[in-house]
Formats: sequence, C-alpha cells, structure tokens
Amino acid sequence: MPQTARVSDAIVDQLEALILEGSMRPGERLPTERALAERFDVSRPSVRDALQKLSSRGLVRRRQGGGTFVADGIGATFTDPLMELLANDDNAAEQISEFRHALEGLAARLAAKRATDQDRALIQRKYDELRRLQQTDDLSAEAAADAEFHLAIAEAAHNPVLLHVMRTMFLLLRDNIIGNLSGLSEETGSRQLIRDQHAKMLEHIVSAPDPDKARTSAREHLETIIQMFRDNKAATERQKSSRRRDLFKS
Repeated sequence: MPQTARVSDAIVDQLEALILEGSMRPGERLPTERALAERFDVSRPSVRDALQKLSSRGLVRRRQGGGTFVADGIGATFTDPLMELLANDDNAAEQISEFRHALEGLAARLAAKRATDQDRALIQRKYDELRRLQQTDDLSAEAAADAEFHLAIAEAAHNPVLLHVMRTMFLLLRDNIIGNLSGLSEETGSRQLIRDQHAKMLEHIVSAPDPDKARTSAREHLETIIQMFRDNKAATERQKSSRRRDLFKS
C-alpha cells in the first residue's frame, strides 16, 4: 500500500471518530487542507486524499473554493421514510413525544454525570438563546432553539449512538416542538410550565448536577407534553361529536 494511502487512512480514522462522536457538528467547517496538514504533520496530498474518502462515505461535503463541511444529512435515509410515514398519522406527535420520553430521560441522566465544563457552557448558551426567543412571536425560531437545547444535552451525554439518533431526527424533533408550542396557551399557564421545566433540567444538569433528578425532570417535561396532546385530542373529538349531533338534529 502506498505511503500516502496509509497516512490518509489514519487521518480518515481520526476525523471520522470526531464526526461520529459528535465533536464536529453537522454543518461545521473543517480546517483548511494546509491547517490539517500542519495539525497531523503530514503532506497536503495525504489530507486531500483523506477528505475525498470522507466525502465518498457521505460524512463531509466539499464546496468548490468554499471549503469542506461536516455533512448535514448523516442518517437522512432513516428520517426520510419516517417523515413520510408520520405525515399522515394523526397520532404522530404523541408517538414522537413518547419516543423522546425514553431517549431524553437517559440523555439528561448521562449529561448530568458526564458533561464537561465546555458541555455545560454550551447547554447554558442554548438555554439563554431559547429564553430570548420565548419573548418573541417566532414559533419556528423558538422551536429550533428548543431543539438545539435538547441536542446540546444529548451531546453532553457523550454517547455517540444516542446523539446520532437525536441528530438524525432533528427535523422531526423541531416539527414536534412547533406542534407542542402551537398547542400551548399563556392563559392556562402551560407555556410557563414548559419554561419552568426547562429551567429545572438546566439546574440538574448544569447548575447543580444530579443524574437522577435530571432524568426525572426530563421525563416530567415529556410527560407534560404527552398529556397535553391527549387532552387536546380528547377536546377535538368532543367537538367533532358535537358537530355530528348538530348535523343529525338539523
């Protein structure tokens, strides 16, 4: 095997590990070929060969004259058919929330145990951005920030499998949160309840880490959302029933 190939394979292994463990986020720009060559103490042809291999695996995308970026669509083949399946399912929102209940309780517990100072700082920044957007009327931006807050917690769990399941389902997660937010009411206090639950998750993961309390707070958060879906669904069914009776009487 040529020396360049062996060197490039070693670079691929290291960059692939950084991507798959979540240290390099989707959309993040990689250093230039020159910077990577200096960092790995190798030639630029070896770096170029490594980037080409990563591109062929779908882990990075290269822009002509614009650099190399971690691919956004890792795992898209998992979410695309699921998106299509759930699009016509009236119970999809509740089912996604049930899945999140199991997954994010674990993520919160592991994050409270394993988060580094950098992880906690990132979670705090995502929370602060979410709080800022909660003062606006932009549900789409708020939902994206909400999803980023939950993804930051998943990153802090330092479990690559859990993180990539969360990341590949980002669009489902964001759309699920938009649905959650649109169904909440300031008058009933449900929006404030959700905000308080986010604050409690932050406390048990960042301010005063406690794995069991972190898991409990995450599960309570999702249980609240699931119950809201069920209440809204029941109310909708009652309205449909009333309309059917009115139609029959007329």
